Amino acid sequence: MASILKSLRLAADPNRLRLLLLLEHEELSVAELQEILAKGQSQISTHLAQLKQAGLVDDRRTGKNAFYRLKAPAELMRLLRQAIHEVPEAEHDREALRLVLRKRQDKMRRYFDELAGKFGRQYVPGRSWKGVAEALLKLMPPMVIADLGAGEGTIAQLMAQRAKKVIAIDNSEKMVEFGAELAKKHAIANLEYRLGDLEDVPIRAATVDLAFLSQALHHAAHPERAIAEAYRIVKPGGRIAVLDLNRHHFEEAREMYADLWLGFTELELEKYLKGAGFRNVETAVVYRETEAPHFETVLGTGEK
Repeated sequence: MASILKSLRLAADPNRLRLLLLLEHEELSVAELQEILAKGQSQISTHLAQLKQAGLVDDRRTGKNAFYRLKAPAELMRLLRQAIHEVPEAEHDREALRLVLRKRQDKMRRYFDELAGKFGRQYVPGRSWKGVAEALLKLMPPMVIADLGAGEGTIAQLMAQRAKKVIAIDNSEKMVEFGAELAKKHAIANLEYRLGDLEDVPIRAATVDLAFLSQALHHAAHPERAIAEAYRIVKPGGRIAVLDLNRHHFEEAREMYADLWLGFTELELEKYLKGAGFRNVETAVVYRETEAPHFETVLGTGEK
């Protein structure tokens, strides 16, 4: 009984309890636990060392990595599970665990990250990201696209080459005027600019095939409302694509770029998309900048 009481006292710490509940489901590395719990490496390692010393977890080393697994007796875990309702982060941890395990299986993503990094290192005549983008745009089926938070509409003008119609929405009168003048100057007849807000989009419900937000969501006061508006305007069977910054700590972005949010984690973006009603939601970090502050771009997609 003494060992059970000692184990219970050790597990009474909320962070150690969260670790035990996670390791009950899956063997995890310190890096994976960092991502799930959003805690520092040293803090997690300290908790794991204490749990290991008490015989509640064990580790398995593979090369440079150590994977931790549950070793606690079943009767102790039954007691701890009864306290799960006292851990407000438990539901978040389960969702984050699911995302981490999906990433672990996604070896193809890591391969393409490496491949993309090699794309521009050596000069090859005729090969460029612009050329690839133009080719992919030509393959895109004709659609009605809403470019939400379009700015001057650079991407909207590119998509208009192939789209049935592009509606570019921005809350800046100057941006809308500038974009509309460019569209007129270049005779892009299927591109329309409208003044409007991400959270109150001036587009009728269920009238677009694709809602596209590129580096716009972190300017929304209420990101979940912006995603809900995108869901409203998309037709059944239509899609959403969100490109934004992965969560970062570059506070200067608030002043330099008028950012309201310092990016979003994949889990947060997934939560917004699913909460609005989108299904078949997928998220991925698709680009990592090599220079400080090393911004990362996260992509989220879903279907209505």
